Amino acid sequence: MVERTPILNFFTHLILFIGFVMAVGPITIVAIAASHNLAEVNQVPMSLIPGTDFWVNLKTAWTTADLGPKLLNSLIFAGGVAAGKVIISALTAFSLVYFRYPGRHFIFWLVFITLMLPLEVRIVPTYAVIANVLSPYQGMLDITGLTWLIEKVTGIQVSLNLGLLNSYPGLILPLVATATGTFLYRQFFLTIPDELTEAARMDGAGSLRFFFDILLPLSRTNMAALGTIMFLWAWNQYLWPLLITTDPSHATAVTELKQLIPNVGGLPEWHIAMAGTLIVMIPPLLVVVLMQRWFVRGLIATEK
Repeated sequence: MVERTPILNFFTHLILFIGFVMAVGPITIVAIAASHNLAEVNQVPMSLIPGTDFWVNLKTAWTTADLGPKLLNSLIFAGGVAAGKVIISALTAFSLVYFRYPGRHFIFWLVFITLMLPLEVRIVPTYAVIANVLSPYQGMLDITGLTWLIEKVTGIQVSLNLGLLNSYPGLILPLVATATGTFLYRQFFLTIPDELTEAARMDGAGSLRFFFDILLPLSRTNMAALGTIMFLWAWNQYLWPLLITTDPSHATAVTELKQLIPNVGGLPEWHIAMAGTLIVMIPPLLVVVLMQRWFVRGLIATEK
């Protein structure tokens, strides 16, 4: 039990206040810079008194970077990645916990080891696969000699090609697998009493019915926590969307912020860049505010 004393309460609130200032301070400076005009934002030091051009700068940033369609692309991208991670990790953990087959523990550790391979490490092979999804099958045909045989027999040259660049599937699919989500679901499923599983089996519930009618409702807080984390992670992705979206119509809001970066040789328009940054911050901020209760319950709940 933690003892409550005035001194401990004071230092606790002091630490919380320092953390609050460290978190909110940069955002406050960005908001102040977004309210200044060109001359004020380039003053050294910049005035920390809010200016009067906040809404004008927001409108300019919105039109300059064409943030309307880009925010929609980001919502589709982040929502698709979050939903895919929640679904795939739940199914994977369900298989690892409730099905008995050789090597399932080895498979789990293989999945877990992928935590050491972030997207930046595997970016080249991932891009190669998305550029042509069927390239592994083409390679198998070439190695086994089937390509040559088919061409000799039929006169048809087999060339499998299916590219997903500049598409929503290309943005989403390579990122839906998650070792973190699989581990989270596995640990939760292991806390489900065996009696509940036996009761469902005695009532005639099959594997899928047990999964959808019992496990998923019990794990809704875990789903909310994982979905929130993965939505924020996907929303802030920069390298992957920048790499595979050469068509501006599929660009995300985060990558399009580069349109607001001051040009070399000109007077930096940091007030417009800061205004665009605030606009891009709004959707993930709303997700955190709306999902905060479920997010906290999913991380700290002990009653299953």
